[in-house]
Amino acid sequence: MMATTAPPLAGVRVLVTRPRNQAQPLAALIRAAGGEALIFPVLEIQEPPDPEPARRLLARLPEFDIAIFISPNAVNRALALAALGRPLADGPLTLPPGLLLAAVGPGTATALQQHFSRPVIVPRERFDSEGLLTLPEFENVAGKRIALLRGNGGRDWLEKTLLRRGAVVEAAECYRRARPATGGQELFALWESGMHCAITITSSEGLRNLWELAGAAARPRLVATPLLAPHPRIAETARSLGFQDVTVTRGADQGLLEGLLSRFRGKSDHA
Repeated sequence: MMATTAPPLAGVRVLVTRPRNQAQPLAALIRAAGGEALIFPVLEIQEPPDPEPARRLLARLPEFDIAIFISPNAVNRALALAALGRPLADGPLTLPPGLLLAAVGPGTATALQQHFSRPVIVPRERFDSEGLLTLPEFENVAGKRIALLRGNGGRDWLEKTLLRRGAVVEAAECYRRARPATGGQELFALWESGMHCAITITSSEGLRNLWELAGAAARPRLVATPLLAPHPRIAETARSLGFQDVTVTRGADQGLLEGLLSRFRGKSDHA
């Protein structure tokens, strides 16, 4: 009888910290590889305090040359905001044929393509604002009108750089990110049970929220747990907080899965 080979992530338990409405695809990849995915959102996606600026900007998209969406949440929330107050017969948000769509990363590009079935400008390697602005479409933007759909806070580097290059930029907040009000006790209980082998984290803001939610009692276990992040900037934040085992992966869910496979494949004891 031939011996069966264990799945590559057998015995590996992974904390998936994406917002709840975005966590399932990564969790499914982990489970398909034999691991256990524990969904623990460290960011909540909320309505903006005033949705009108975003709605007005979306209604004026025919005036623009390029629309940049910062995240899948920006895509989904922009569609929801655009639908508010529209007659049902008008259908979903439609875009003018000449408007170029741009996304910072592949997850956002996929969300745009699913809704609009048109090409999206997206970096092929570095999935951040810097990567986006290395693309040929952004080399000469003087006089171009660019709409920027984003969440609250975060860096304003993209907007400032486009303005320095001579673009006319209008930005609007489609959603707000917030730290969950509860969860610390649940997290401490999970760590006390010895359940964690790895953490996936996809933003520095989310990592700081996880740090606060964990509280002082759980932080020694937190920083000793392997952490995987898809960007060097997040890894720098983790190391500044004292995390001892930090891996930078490629972007998107597939990159995080590849990092997990590389980190844990072939190890018989993941505890």
